[in-house]
Amino acid sequence: MTVTAAAAPTAGPRRGRAVGGLLRGVPLLPAVVLLVIFLAGPIAYCVYYAFTDMQLTGASGTHFVGFDNFTRAFRDADFVNAVELTLVFVVGSAVIGQNTLGLALAVLMEKAAKPVRSITSTVVIAAWVLPEVVAGYLMYAFFFRQGSLNAILRGLHLPQQNWLYTLPILAVCIANVWRGTAFSMLVYSAALNDVPQELVEAAEVDGAGPWQRLWRVTLPVIRRSVMTNLMLITLQTLSVFGLIYTMTRGGPGNKTETLPVFMYQQAFTSSLIGYGTAVALVLLVVGALFSVVYIRLLKIEED
Repeated sequence: MTVTAAAAPTAGPRRGRAVGGLLRGVPLLPAVVLLVIFLAGPIAYCVYYAFTDMQLTGASGTHFVGFDNFTRAFRDADFVNAVELTLVFVVGSAVIGQNTLGLALAVLMEKAAKPVRSITSTVVIAAWVLPEVVAGYLMYAFFFRQGSLNAILRGLHLPQQNWLYTLPILAVCIANVWRGTAFSMLVYSAALNDVPQELVEAAEVDGAGPWQRLWRVTLPVIRRSVMTNLMLITLQTLSVFGLIYTMTRGGPGNKTETLPVFMYQQAFTSSLIGYGTAVALVLLVVGALFSVVYIRLLKIEED
């Protein structure tokens, strides 16, 4: 009887807290409904399409085909080529290009005069804020046979070539570095402000040169910012479509046909919606794998 009497008063407050929690969540209900309708619903529908043979034209109906689209993808030489080019594009233009150049600019601007910092920031950020299609057109005008790059080489009496035909993947990598470096520069500029100056000065007193100070002092302090930046620019680069499509349309042939471009070609040019959606899911899984790797590395750093 004593246990029952003691438990009875606690049931009321618990019930009251639960009701209060539900009431506090009521203002979020419209947002949740909108997310379900406009985000979760289309995603679920796309996942369903990936397991069907849906086509835009030439099909009498849509049928469930199970994992046939995924089996077809991994047996398709063009799909394998797209995966390889995507990895080259991500590693070359994001992990190496944007990350390294962004860090270099942030370090150099830390010691530069204010006018130099202002001009550099304006120029770099201007490329970042441009719409992807506009940036792609500008880089196409720079790299094509009668473009700005060959005009500069002609003025210097150096050999010229059709860069978008001879080195297309390098051209789109450089274009993505040019457009996206500003984000890494801003991340590292903010991170460098958190590096204790007494550590840098102590290393300098001990005789450490600029490279040693960067490698042994600065990078260990900002390592979490480095991993966060790598994760964000990797995911962003995985989804780049407009830049590449504007410059090369995935060509010549399929030499710049990364997974987003390949997915578009299959879904809308070849009208294979089911197959194209399956490729989109594979791209989603690739992005998730990159995220898991970076998050695990961040946890290791915290431990």
